Amino acid sequence: MAIAKAERLMNLALCLLGTRRPLSKRELRGSIEAYLEAGSDDSFNRMFERDKDDLRELGLVIETVENLDGDTGYLARRDSNRLPPITLDAEEAAALGLAAKVWQQARLAGAASGALQKLRAAGMPEAEDAYEVHSALEPRIPVHEAAFEPLMLACRDRRPVTFDYRKANSARAEQRQVEPWTLECWRGHWYLAGWDRERGAERVFRLSRITGRVRSRAGAFSAEVPDVVTVRETVESWAGETATRTARIRLRAGAGYPLRSRAIAVRERGDGWDELEIPYGHGLDAWLVEFGPDVVVEKPADLRADVVDRLRAVAKD
Repeated sequence: MAIAKAERLMNLALCLLGTRRPLSKRELRGSIEAYLEAGSDDSFNRMFERDKDDLRELGLVIETVENLDGDTGYLARRDSNRLPPITLDAEEAAALGLAAKVWQQARLAGAASGALQKLRAAGMPEAEDAYEVHSALEPRIPVHEAAFEPLMLACRDRRPVTFDYRKANSARAEQRQVEPWTLECWRGHWYLAGWDRERGAERVFRLSRITGRVRSRAGAFSAEVPDVVTVRETVESWAGETATRTARIRLRAGAGYPLRSRAIAVRERGDGWDELEIPYGHGLDAWLVEFGPDVVVEKPADLRADVVDRLRAVAKD
C-alpha cells in the first residue's frame, strides 16, 4: 500500500509539474490510474485532497486557480519549485540547524528535519551544533493550537480560509472569512494577521480563540498583501504592544506573573493584593479579562469600563 501511495503521489506531482495551465479535478482523475479506480466521486475527492496536502507538506508549491467560469484548477509551476544553488557558509548552516530545533510540534519538526536533509544533499556544509554540545538549553516555540498548521499552509499558499472565532468579550463563536497574511508569536501567544472579507478591513486573530476546523477556500486574494513589517506592526498594535500611557491595577498576591513581568512598578499593599503600574495600549482590556477575579482595574476609568463591559458580556452569554 505504501508503494501504491508513493506511485500515486509521484504521478500527481508529474501531472502538476508538466502542465502549463491549471488542471481540474476531472482532468487529473482521467490522467492517473489510481484515481480512475476510485469507487465513487467522494472516494476520489478524499484521496485527491489527502494527496494534495501530502505533496504540499513535502515542499511542492501547488497553486489553486479559479478560471472565469468558476472552475478550480491546480498546477505546480517549475520556477516556484526549483531549488536555487546553495551557497551557505558554516555560520549560515548553523543558523538553519538551530532554526530546525525551535519547533516543538512533531509535524513541523519532521518538516524542518526533511528540509535540512534536502539542503545538505544539495551541498550545504555541515556545522557543529553548539546548543547540543555545549549547552543544556534548547530553544523552543510552543505551538498548541490545532489551527496553527492549516493557517501556516494557507499563508504560504495564499489560500483564503474560513473558521469560527470567539471574541474575548463573547462566549459564542462567529464565522470569519479571512485572507491570511502571516502568523506572529507575541507574548507566548500566536496571532494571525489577515484581511477580513466581511468587514472589509485587516484584522488580527488570536489562534487560541479559533474553534473548530480551519477550512480552505478556492479563489485568489481580493486585497493586496502588505509587506512583512507592516503586518508585524499590526499584530503588535492589536495585541497590545503599542502603549501610549500607563494603567494602575490591583493584582492578587501570587497571581498574574505575565502581568508582573511587564510592570513598570510594583507595590505590596499588605492585604493580599499588590498594586502594579503597567503600559496601557490597544488590547490591554482583553488581556486583563483573562485573569478573571485576580485583577481589579483602578485607573484609567475608560480601561476599567472596558474590562467591566467584557466581563458582563461573557457572564450574559
